Amino acid sequence: MATVNPPRGMRDFLPADKARRERVLSVIRERYRAHGFDEIETPVVEEYDRLHAGIGGDNEKLSFNIVRRGLDADAIRAGAEDPAALSDLGLRYDLTVPLARFYATNRGQLPTVFRSIQIGPVWRAERPQKGRYRQFVQCDIDIIGDDSARAEAELIVASLDTIDALGLTGGVVRVNDRRALDWMLDSFGFTEQERPGVLITIDKLDKIGADGIVAELRERGATAPAVEAFAAFLRRPQTLEYNAYGEKQIRKALPENAPDELVAHLVGLGEAVAAARPAAEGIDPIPLQFDPFLVRGMGYYTGTIMELAHPSVGYSLGGGGRYDGMIGRFLGQQVPAVGFSIGFERIVDLLESAEDATARSVVLVHDADVPVAELVAHKAALIAGGARVRLERRTKNFKGLLERAAADGYTAFAAVRAGDAAEALEVKPLS
Repeated sequence: MATVNPPRGMRDFLPADKARRERVLSVIRERYRAHGFDEIETPVVEEYDRLHAGIGGDNEKLSFNIVRRGLDADAIRAGAEDPAALSDLGLRYDLTVPLARFYATNRGQLPTVFRSIQIGPVWRAERPQKGRYRQFVQCDIDIIGDDSARAEAELIVASLDTIDALGLTGGVVRVNDRRALDWMLDSFGFTEQERPGVLITIDKLDKIGADGIVAELRERGATAPAVEAFAAFLRRPQTLEYNAYGEKQIRKALPENAPDELVAHLVGLGEAVAAARPAAEGIDPIPLQFDPFLVRGMGYYTGTIMELAHPSVGYSLGGGGRYDGMIGRFLGQQVPAVGFSIGFERIVDLLESAEDATARSVVLVHDADVPVAELVAHKAALIAGGARVRLERRTKNFKGLLERAAADGYTAFAAVRAGDAAEALEVKPLS
C-alpha cells in the first residue's frame, strides 16, 4: 500500500505555512520590482543535453531525468549505463541555466541590458536532511548585457534592501572575484590543470581550517612548492586591526602585488554600494566584506562572487556571481551576465512568526440556525471592507475552534446570531 507521506525531501504546506511563504514572496517580488527588475517564467523542464552541458557544476549530477517515451525493454537494457540514451528531458536544478536559454531564445524582444526576476521551484536529487530538500524555491535576480561593476552593485543593493524589508537588517555581502582566485593560485605556483581541484579544497576552509586544507592539498598530490607557499600564506602573522571594506582590507587579504585593476574593480563596487545605502550611526558604511577564499563552488563563475551573510545565523542566506561565459554557449557570442539568488527556504524558516499586518482577518462564528443568506451577507460586507473572512459553525469546543483559527492566521472573530444586523457584529481580537 502506498505511503500517505510526500516523497522524501519534499513537503506539504499547511494553510498557515503557505500563507507565510506567500507573504515573504510578495515582499521579495515588490522589492525586486522596485529596483527595476521584471519577472519572467520558464518551463520546469529543460532538454537533457542542456542540463548536462557542463555549465551547471555539481548540480548536473543531481538532476532528475525524465525517461524517453516509447522505450522498449531492449532499449532500456542497452541504455542502462548511459542516462543520455534513456532521457531526453529533465527537471531544472536551478534557474540560471533556463535563464541563459530564455535569453538566447528571446533576446530580440528584450532590452540591451535585461534585468530579470525568476521565482519558482527547482529539483535536485539531494540526500534529504535538515534544511536540504529535493524540491525548493529559488528567488533569482540577474542582469544580462552589462559588463560593468554597476550590475553587481545593483544586485547587492536590491538583495540587501529585500532582506531589510523582511526584517533581517544588518546583512553583509562577502565578496571575492574568480580572477583574484586564479591570480592567487597562479602566484603560489599551482598549475592551471590543478585549479579546479584546489578550489574544491579551498572551499572547505571554514569547515576544516588551514591545517586541514594543507593536508588535503598534499593528499591530492598538488604541486609541493605551491602547497608550501599557500601554507605559509595561510599561517602568516596578522594584526588584529579592523579594516572596513576598501583597498586596505582587500590588499591585506591577498598576497603582495595584487593586480591594481582587480583591486580597483572591487573597491569601486564597495563605493557604489555605499552610495546607495547611507550607513546608520555605528554601522559600517559599506555592508561588504572581502573574502579571498570565497569560492561558492560553481565552475561557471568568471568574475565577481558574492555571498549574503547575516549575524543571526552561521550559514549564508544567498549568493551569486558573474557568469559571462554561459549564454555564449547558446549564442556563439559572449554576453555578460551576473546574478544573485536569495535563499528563500532559509529566510522563511527565520521568519516563522511573520504576520501579515496589512489585512484584517476575521472568523464569523455562527449559530446553527442563522440563515445562509444572512451569513453570506455578513461575509460579503466584511470582505468589501478589506477583510479576509471565514465562516465557522459554533461548536461545543469554542476555545478549540478559536485556537485553530488563530493557528491558520486569523486575527479576530465575531459571534453571529440569527437576525443580527451587520453593524451590530462585535469583532474581537483573537489574542
